[in-house]
Amino acid sequence: MARVTIVGGGYGGITVAKALDDIAEVTLVEQKDTFVSHAAALRAVVDRDWAEKIFLPYDQLLTNGRVIHGTAMAVRGTTVEVSGHGPIEADYLVLATGTAYPFPAKHMEPSSVVAKARIERVHANLEQSSRVLIVGAGAVGIELAGEITSVFPDVKVTMLEAADKILPAGDYKPEIREAISAQLTQRGVEIITGDSLGFLPPVDVGVLSPFRVTTQGGRRLEADMWFRAYGSAAATGFLSEDYDEVRHYDGTIRVDDYLRVMDHPGVWAIGDITDVRESKRADAARAHARVVASNIADLIAGREPSATYTPGAERIILPLGPGGGASQILRDGVRVVVGPEETSRIKGEDLFLGFVRQELGIEQDA
Repeated sequence: MARVTIVGGGYGGITVAKALDDIAEVTLVEQKDTFVSHAAALRAVVDRDWAEKIFLPYDQLLTNGRVIHGTAMAVRGTTVEVSGHGPIEADYLVLATGTAYPFPAKHMEPSSVVAKARIERVHANLEQSSRVLIVGAGAVGIELAGEITSVFPDVKVTMLEAADKILPAGDYKPEIREAISAQLTQRGVEIITGDSLGFLPPVDVGVLSPFRVTTQGGRRLEADMWFRAYGSAAATGFLSEDYDEVRHYDGTIRVDDYLRVMDHPGVWAIGDITDVRESKRADAARAHARVVASNIADLIAGREPSATYTPGAERIILPLGPGGGASQILRDGVRVVVGPEETSRIKGEDLFLGFVRQELGIEQDA
């Protein structure tokens, strides 16, 4: 039976692993001891119930394959060196390590116990805070502001964005920026664009410790705590110099239309680490995963790979807590902007947790 190793057990990684479990000897390598549903990580900071819900076991994901908890240290061909496990050989290798991003949007700790403790500390700090500064007004910063103002309406939130508009990256219609700005303003959020910090606050993110900073434009801002909502980085540092020719300055990897890593036979890449020109989203990673699983299945059956990936129209789902927000979606081939009610139905209420539990084989009422 063909051996398939998947490095990274996020949204894309679990999708590939499950799809190939019946036809290959699957090994999923993941450094964290549980799956972390990062689409709901910001909700977890303000809601203690969600702080438990986002950590899910891998135990029921695979029927035939295995999940190994360790860190990928190096890749040679289709062999992965994993901390505590040594080399793991495979016929096909799928790289699905995603991106690193500042807490609380992503948790980089291997231990869920440590991650939960950190979330609890931030929640307790928010309960005592009256002023919060969020640096960055992209999708993460906006969602975080929405979550905080939904649960702590008396907290004064200030957002600082270096670009001249919110949601600075991405092909988004003006209407979604207008809708989000209007809702945040209604919640008392101060949005400052076209300015940046002269220096970072003298305390760590999420720590309750009043401070004052000055922006490059001369504004003096005061807050009790702050969060950094910028600075994602593709998690490809474990790849050797063999990948230098196909790795871009931002860490992403060159792939072809079949999502094969260029010039590396037997190696595929999915999700945030690819150089596919689209926003980095969980649903895109899952779509990549389906393409790669189909192509590896073709090869196992003795056929040529047949599935290709083409990015669709840019979309974004931006909840502001459970009941607010706006989204840019595709409807009948046309990009449209929808408001809080539909945004809540798509993501705001469930934060995609239902399909994650289903993929992991966890009963919905468990």
